[in-house]
Amino acid sequence: MGERFRGRRALVTGSSRGIGAGIAERLAAEGADVVLTARTLDTHEHLAGSLTETAERLAKYGTKVAIVVADLIDETDRARIIPEAADALGGHIEILVNNAAASIQAPLTGFSVKRRNIMFEANVNAPIDLALAALPAMIEAGEGWIVNLSSGSARLWDGPPFDVGPSGPRIAAYGASKAALNRITNGLAAEVYGTGVRVNTVEPRAAVLSEGAAAIVGATLRPDQIESMEAMVEGTLVLCDCGPDVTGRITVSLDNIAEWGLTVCGLDGLPLT
Repeated sequence: MGERFRGRRALVTGSSRGIGAGIAERLAAEGADVVLTARTLDTHEHLAGSLTETAERLAKYGTKVAIVVADLIDETDRARIIPEAADALGGHIEILVNNAAASIQAPLTGFSVKRRNIMFEANVNAPIDLALAALPAMIEAGEGWIVNLSSGSARLWDGPPFDVGPSGPRIAAYGASKAALNRITNGLAAEVYGTGVRVNTVEPRAAVLSEGAAAIVGATLRPDQIESMEAMVEGTLVLCDCGPDVTGRITVSLDNIAEWGLTVCGLDGLPLT
């Protein structure tokens, strides 16, 4: 087991499956104590994966693993996540990975207010609230890492004519929520610069076929439009122990791997063969 994050306390949202579960496993494999949070403790109505299953995978690394079941869309529910996570690990959260997201894909024409509110609660308000809850203790300690998972869908389409990709205009509302997250990440980084807290986003270069993504767009993608889970996790972890001047960045996983000359490892922290 690696020592890179030995003794660090981390919280990963949306860690019942997919990228969140992958990041949580890699942190534990490299020595971190990890709190897992999501809505699904044991069984999801449609998707494979649960907090219990993730915790069972992480147990083999011998670090402390705790679970906080919570609905990030509910403001009251998410307000207890940081305090409960700190209590479970016996100290403040040093690494916060805001991975959880709601992706409702539909054309903007006819897109309901209810659906928009769900996405912005999960993708914008929840990361802000968790970051603000974790920040005081990070600032007092003089260091901390906040990593927000974003998306290439935040970027504008050039046109006309518009090259909208395989998801078409159905992705615009989701992309708008991620564009908001990018701006907030950059703004928060500027506000706390000099305290030792780093705030960054990372997005995949191509689709990572987590359980949710595979269900939504998996059948429509070519092999060159898919990125491995291991690469996405590698490009994320570098922002979980970066220096204090690496902050306010809107980054791409594969670009991070190239910039830092990283070797992509498995979720167990061992080099891929």
